[in-house]
This record gives sequence, structure tokens and C-alpha cells, in this order.
Amino acid sequence: MNENEDIKSMFSRFTNIINALQALDKTYSNSEMVRKILRCLPRTWMPKVTAIEEAKNLNVLALEDLLRSLMTHELSMQKKDDDEEKKEKKKKIVALKSSQTEDSEDDDDDDDELAFITRRFKKYLANKKKFGGKPNKKFHQKGESSKLEEIICFEYNKPGHYKSDCPRLKKKDLLKKNKKAMIATWDDSDESSSDED
Repeated sequence: MNENEDIKSMFSRFTNIINALQALDKTYSNSEMVRKILRCLPRTWMPKVTAIEEAKNLNVLALEDLLRSLMTHELSMQKKDDDEEKKEKKKKIVALKSSQTEDSEDDDDDDDELAFITRRFKKYLANKKKFGGKPNKKFHQKGESSKLEEIICFEYNKPGHYKSDCPRLKKKDLLKKNKKAMIATWDDSDESSSDED
């Protein structure tokens, strides 16, 4: 059997040789043909050859049965090889080539843009952290009104908003700021009036 030759082509080549020999008055018995086929198989087939020799009587084994057994084994070997190739393809790592440009002005522009984007992103994260990551009202749709009803204010136990968005707390804070401003103005005026005295 030649390398990369399948069982069918090997068997057809074998029958052509046997037929040519019969034309020259050289005949072989069935058991001799079975033994010749088993001997011509490559080393990778040796486990199968040994199994056939041990399991079956080579004097009675029909040539067609041997062919069927060998073709079945060939198909199973091809399936294993295909599975191994698929696994190897999955394991392959793709490496990308890098290239450098000699234009340093473009690099500086890219660095400046990256620095600008980084600063903006840090400001965004700081603002989000500062305000407690409150939900964006622009993105609330009609279907999300049930979600807003599930949200409960921690301070007053009213549904529909977070504590940071609570209108009552905002009013209290506004009143406190106004009182502080009034106290500051009264304090300033008291000092000026005491200076005049």
C-alpha cells in the first residue's frame, strides 16, 4: 500500500495485479490473498492487522469481509484525524503584526487625544460617584414606569425616586442654605453696626 492511498484504491490495484497474474496462469487461494493484503498494510495499521489475525480464521475469511473491516477502520481513523485537526485549529493563536510610522506629529496628536479622552472619562466617573450613580431620566421609557414605582425613597418611604432625587429633601436643603445666607448677612450687619457705635 502506498502512502496516502485509501483501501479502495489499494484493493482495486491488488485485483488488477491478481487478474494479470491469472492471465499468466498464476493463481492464489483466498487465504493467500487475505494474508498478502494484511502484509502490505503500513505500520499504522498493525494493531488492526493483529486484531484480525487473532479474532478471525484467515483460512476461512472472505476477501470481501476483510475489505469491509479495513474500510470501516479507515473511516474511524480519518474521523479521529479530523477531530484532532479541529482541536489544533482552535488552539492556534493569532498574532498581529505591528508597524511603526515615522510621522511623530501624528503620534503626538494621538497622545493628546488619548489624554483628553482619559481626562474626560475620569471626570465622568468622578461625577457619577459624586452623585451616587443616579439613573438617567432621559432613558426612562413608558415601559419602565413600573421600575420607577418599585424604587422607594429611603428618607420618606415614597415610591418613584431615590433619596438623592427626593423633592422634600431638596426643599429642606434649599431652606437650610437660605437660613445660612441670612445668618451670614445678619452677622455681617451686626459687626458693622457695632463698629459704628
